[in-house]
Amino acid sequence: MASTRRPTYSPANRNRRPETGPGNGAKKEASGGAAGDVITASRSIPDDAANGAAREPAKDQKPAGATVLAFPEPKGKRRRKRLLLVAGTVLALVAGLLAAAVYSPLLALQSISVSGTRLTTPGQVEAALEPLRGRPLPQITDDEVRGLLGSLVQVKSVTVEARPPSTLAVAVHERIPVALVKQGEQYQLVDVDGVQLATTDDPASASLPVIDGGAGAIGQDLFRATAAVLAALPADVLAKLSNASAQSVDAVELKLVDGQTIVWGNASEKELKARVLAALLKAPVDPKNPVRVYDVSVPRQPVTR
Repeated sequence: MASTRRPTYSPANRNRRPETGPGNGAKKEASGGAAGDVITASRSIPDDAANGAAREPAKDQKPAGATVLAFPEPKGKRRRKRLLLVAGTVLALVAGLLAAAVYSPLLALQSISVSGTRLTTPGQVEAALEPLRGRPLPQITDDEVRGLLGSLVQVKSVTVEARPPSTLAVAVHERIPVALVKQGEQYQLVDVDGVQLATTDDPASASLPVIDGGAGAIGQDLFRATAAVLAALPADVLAKLSNASAQSVDAVELKLVDGQTIVWGNASEKELKARVLAALLKAPVDPKNPVRVYDVSVPRQPVTR
């Protein structure tokens, strides 16, 4: 930075007399100035500039007297951090407990409780589920149980419940037989889908109507139409039937054990027809005019004759 101080002028020989003698005049004239006056100039260097390198503070050194203020973290941010920490801890504990439950031998399956069997026996169900014994209950799924019971055609569905520490409760929902199909000297119990559920030599023991030949004799469509009608009937009405037949899907007929005929028609409105037929069968009968035909083919206008 340029100095702001002006040059100073000082006479060099202020306290000394000028010399006299030959040649002095020539010297004075050669010097071109007044006798005894010498002009000098000086520049002072500021102390700050001279010592700038020494006084310049280090880059990471705070200036003298500087104050650094530390602002506290917002309460909301601290609260969120605490909540995240607590949530992470809880999740870790829950995961550990679940892992211990899934693989713990303390929850190994030791006993199977079976209910709802009629066509099958609890022993058959337990035998089919034997591969599950010894496995922890949390590892056993409903699909796995249903898969193991697939060999039992009588079982339509199941409900599974784990009862810690070592019991598996299985509620069996079996298929419902709706008719007997005569095959040679035996009768097979079939459901509405034609699935063969059991075999008997005495049709009276089943209290079900007989479909002669089944689907193989009357055709698949006629069999399904007849079976659908039988499936809609209440158990007390079904027990009064002796057989069922169909000339076509629109001409299903039923026979009662007392010999009366039920004209059903097609499988439409089968629930309404079943209720109307049940009401007609409970109506008082005149011995002098016995009913031989119950026609519910038009359920809103039933006919007896």
